Amino acid sequence: MKAWFGGYTKKSSQGIYRANFQQNKLETPSLIVPVQNATYFQISKNNELFTIIKEGDLGGLAYYDLKDDEATLVDKVLAAGSPPAYVGLNEDEKLIYVANYHLALLQVYSYADHKLELVAETKHEDAGHGPRPEQTTAHPHFFDQTPAHNLVSVDLGLDQVDFYKLESQELKHLATYHNEAGFGSRHIVFHPTKPVMYVVGELSSNVNVVKYDETDFNFESIATYSTLPETFTGANGASAIKISADGKFLYAANRGHDSIVVYAINENDATLSVVQHIKVAGSFPRDFNWTKDQDLVVVANQNTDNATVFTRNATTGFLTEVQKDVVVPEATRVQITED
Repeated sequence: MKAWFGGYTKKSSQGIYRANFQQNKLETPSLIVPVQNATYFQISKNNELFTIIKEGDLGGLAYYDLKDDEATLVDKVLAAGSPPAYVGLNEDEKLIYVANYHLALLQVYSYADHKLELVAETKHEDAGHGPRPEQTTAHPHFFDQTPAHNLVSVDLGLDQVDFYKLESQELKHLATYHNEAGFGSRHIVFHPTKPVMYVVGELSSNVNVVKYDETDFNFESIATYSTLPETFTGANGASAIKISADGKFLYAANRGHDSIVVYAINENDATLSVVQHIKVAGSFPRDFNWTKDQDLVVVANQNTDNATVFTRNATTGFLTEVQKDVVVPEATRVQITED
């Protein structure tokens, strides 16, 4: 197995790094893809890498072929303005989903025939933006598939979740779910067997549990839970969120408290109860991910230039730190691939 890290390249980072696993620990990462501002990326089962890039005043998406220890650029698309914030991957249909936080833009690209082609795009308007200083305009932070193969965006500026259908090279808007004002909607995960979605709010440090129906798009907010311990009073921004494959546990990262919160998911109504807050042995955990069997978790700590490795107990959901000294500069994204 291998862990891949990307992030900002404002200080010492030069692009995307890869580290091999040796039992439950990571070896020293090596630079594999020299590229600027690879803050989010996806790697396909066919060893194709799709990453955010920045070149001068241009931002966009790059497509690499990964072979052995080398990365070969296949294609890239660039446009004036800030680079995107999120990249989603649909390998079955060879599609890439892109959310641009600063430009309020959602885009779908095809990568068939080894070329990036724009299929559809739509822009979020400013009307009805949230009350916090970070919400002066629309800011989509996530764009990807739903369980029913629609598309969903999560907008921090608008405090909302929007559903779309890709039809004839057009993103047809289907429905909107509104989080409470100032929630700062960032990312979303869906329960594997229940019609329930979990939306994490960056600005509120909350997780909203929502029943949903992708047939008629009815929504019902079940409950909202803090990602923080009751005793914590400092500044915090929630970031990544993950759900275990068996639907028993939910995980979210805290930048400020510098922790991962672990929730047990009630098997009857999918509500949450906190079972653990564990420190990440670093500062500003922007992203985390796990191995295919979900028994190892790797956290990327952006401000301390390190990654932390945890083992995960599938019965209790608990995380246990096993390594904290993995040197990874400015990492904001981690993905784990199998050999």
